[in-house]
Amino acid sequence: MIQRLDRNDRRILTFPAVHPCEGISPSTLLNSLISLSRNICNYKSKFFATQRKNVRETIRQVGILLIFFEEIRDHVPTNRDSIVLCFAELHTTFQKIKFLLDDCTREGAKTWMLMKSHSVAGQFRVLVRTVATALDVLPLDSLNVSREIKELMLMVANQAQRAKLELDPEDEEAVKRVILIMNQFENKFEPDPCVIKKFLDYLGITTWTQCHKEIKFLEDEINFECSENYEREVPMLSGLVGLLSYCRGILFEDSVYGNTDQADGTSCLETLSCLNPEDFRCPISLELMTDPVTVSTGQTYDRASIQKWLKSGNLICPKTGEKLQSIELVPNSTLLKLIQQFCADNGISLAKSRKKNRDISRTILPGNPAAAEAIKFLSEFLGSRLYFGSDQQKSKAAYEIRLLSKSNIFNRSVLIEAATIPALLQMVSTNDPVMQENSVSALLKLSKHSNGKKLIMENGGLNSILGVLKNGLKLESKQIAAAIIFYVSSPREYRKLIGENPEVFPALVELIEYGTSCGKKNAIVAIFGLLLSHRNHERALGAGTVPALVNLLASSDKYELNTDALAVLATLSERTEGSFAILEASALPIILSELQNTSSRAGKEYCVSILWALCINSGAEVIAALVREQALMPILYSLLTEGTSQAKKRTRCLIKILQRFCETSSSIFVSEVPQEQFIDVR
Repeated sequence: MIQRLDRNDRRILTFPAVHPCEGISPSTLLNSLISLSRNICNYKSKFFATQRKNVRETIRQVGILLIFFEEIRDHVPTNRDSIVLCFAELHTTFQKIKFLLDDCTREGAKTWMLMKSHSVAGQFRVLVRTVATALDVLPLDSLNVSREIKELMLMVANQAQRAKLELDPEDEEAVKRVILIMNQFENKFEPDPCVIKKFLDYLGITTWTQCHKEIKFLEDEINFECSENYEREVPMLSGLVGLLSYCRGILFEDSVYGNTDQADGTSCLETLSCLNPEDFRCPISLELMTDPVTVSTGQTYDRASIQKWLKSGNLICPKTGEKLQSIELVPNSTLLKLIQQFCADNGISLAKSRKKNRDISRTILPGNPAAAEAIKFLSEFLGSRLYFGSDQQKSKAAYEIRLLSKSNIFNRSVLIEAATIPALLQMVSTNDPVMQENSVSALLKLSKHSNGKKLIMENGGLNSILGVLKNGLKLESKQIAAAIIFYVSSPREYRKLIGENPEVFPALVELIEYGTSCGKKNAIVAIFGLLLSHRNHERALGAGTVPALVNLLASSDKYELNTDALAVLATLSERTEGSFAILEASALPIILSELQNTSSRAGKEYCVSILWALCINSGAEVIAALVREQALMPILYSLLTEGTSQAKKRTRCLIKILQRFCETSSSIFVSEVPQEQFIDVR
C-alpha cells in the first residue's frame, strides 16, 4: 500500500491520516505497517526539544510492535476480518504518530510546540490509547507466533491502556518561564537575559539563524490564522514573535546572521511596478483600495482597514494623529471610479492583488502588549547601536531593522520614534558595501511609513540616497535607492522637491542603462512616480529618459519591464515635446513591434496611447507611416472588442484618425478631426 506520509503542505498539529481501503489484503497492510513502524523508530536519533519522555515511550511501544509485525509477516492469515480491522486502525494511528513526531522535530517550531505542550501531551496520550484499543481485537491465538511474542504483545496492550503520557515537568517549567518573561515585557520591565537564555538553551535555540527560523515559523502561523479569520492564537503567537525578535536582535548580537534566509537576505530586493501608484493605496494596509472612504479629518482609507482600526478602540486619524470628530465614513466615489478605471486599463484584478499582497493593516497595532514592549526595548537598543556601536554592530542593527520593518507597520513606527533614520542616513556613505546595503534597505522599509518619508526629507536624506543611487558600492544598493526615491516622492510636495534636484533624473536614467533588471524596473517606476508632477516632464526629457527607454525596449525580452517602460513613454508622449523626443529616438518601429508582439494587455494599450499621442502631436508624417502598417488595423480592431473602456476610447480615436487620413489622403485634415472624439481620452 503506497501512501504519501510526508505532507509538506500540512499545517502543524493536524493529522490528515488516510484510512486503508476496504478489501485490502492483510499482507499488503502488514508490509505497509512494517515500513511505517520503521520510519517511526528512526526518530530515536533525532533531537526533541520537548515531549522527550512521551516520545521515548511512544517509540518504544511502536518498536515492540515492529518485532511482532516482522515475526508474522510470512504467515499472516488471509481470512480474518478482525486482523484487518486491527491492522487498519494501527496503520491510521501510526500515521498520526509520525505526523506528531514530525511536528515535535519541525524546524522553527520549537517555541510553539513548547507553548502547546499540554495539547501535544494529550495527543500522545490519545494515540497510545488508540493503539491499545486496536490491539484488543487482535486474535493472537489464531496467529502462528511464539509464546514469548504473545506475552510481549499482551504486555504492550496492557501498558498502552494504562500509559500515563503527561506533560513533562521540565517542559512545564520552561512554559512558566516563557510566560514570566512575557509578563515582564507587558509590565514594561526588561527581563534578565540569563532567564531568557535558559529557555532558549532548553529548546536548543543557540544561534541567530535558529532564532530567525523560529520567528519565520510563528509569522507564517499568524498569517494563516488571519487569512482564515481564526485569530484565537494570534495574541500568543505575536507575543512569541516579539520575544524572539528581542532575542535575535540583542542576545545573538555577535553571531553570524542573514546567511540562511534568502527571502530576507541580501538577494531579496524589492521590485516596484508602475501598476500600483501610491495615490491609490490605503495608508493603513498599503494595498489598492477597493472601497475608499473619507473620515472627518479629510483622509481617505480603505473601508475594511479603517473599520478594523476603529473597532480596536482607536478614535484618532491613523495618518494625521488628529482626534476624529465622528466615526462616520463617507464613500469616496470619485476616487473609487479612478481606481476601478486604473485597474481596468492595466488589467489588474483587485481581488487577486489583495490575495497576492498580504494586507498588513492588522500590524498597525501590536498583536500583543508584551510584543509591543519587547519591540520598543529592541528598537531603543538598535537605535543606540546605530549611533555608538562598532561598524559590525551598526551593520547588524541595520539588518535587524530591515527584518523588523519588512511587513509590520507598528514596528516601523516604533523604529522611527527610536531615531533610527538620521543614523541610517549617516551610514549610507560608508565604504563597507554590506553596511551600505543593510542601511539603505532599512531606510527603504521605513520610507513606506508617512513619518519615515518626512524624516528622510527633513534630515537631508535626498542627497544621501542620491549619493547611493549614483555611486553605490553594489548595484543592489543603487536599485534599492531608486525604490526609496519612489516611495519618498509619493507626497506631492516631495515629488516637486525631488524633481528640482538636477541630479535625480540623470542618475535614474543611468540605472536604466546599466542596472540589473530589478534596478532598471525600480528606476523606471521612480521616474513614473515623479512624472505625476507635470513640472518634471521637461526634466525627465532633458535627462535622456526617452532614448534610454527606447534602447531598453529594443533589447529586453522581459514583458513586465517593457510594460513599465511603455507606461513612462505613454505619459511623456502626452506632451508635444515628449512626442517629438520619441520620434527623434526612432521609436516608432519599436512601439509597433511591441504592439504586435507583447503578451501584456496593458503593454498593448500603452502602445496605442503612444501612437495616438504621436498622431495628435506630430501630424501627418506619423499617420502616413501608421497607415502603411498593414498589421496595425487588425490589432486595433481586436482591442476594440477585448480592451478596457479607456483603451477602447483611444483605440477608436486612433482608428478614426487613420481612416480620415485614408479618405482625404492629406495631412491637412488631421487638425480638423472633430474634438468631441477626444473627450475624456487624456
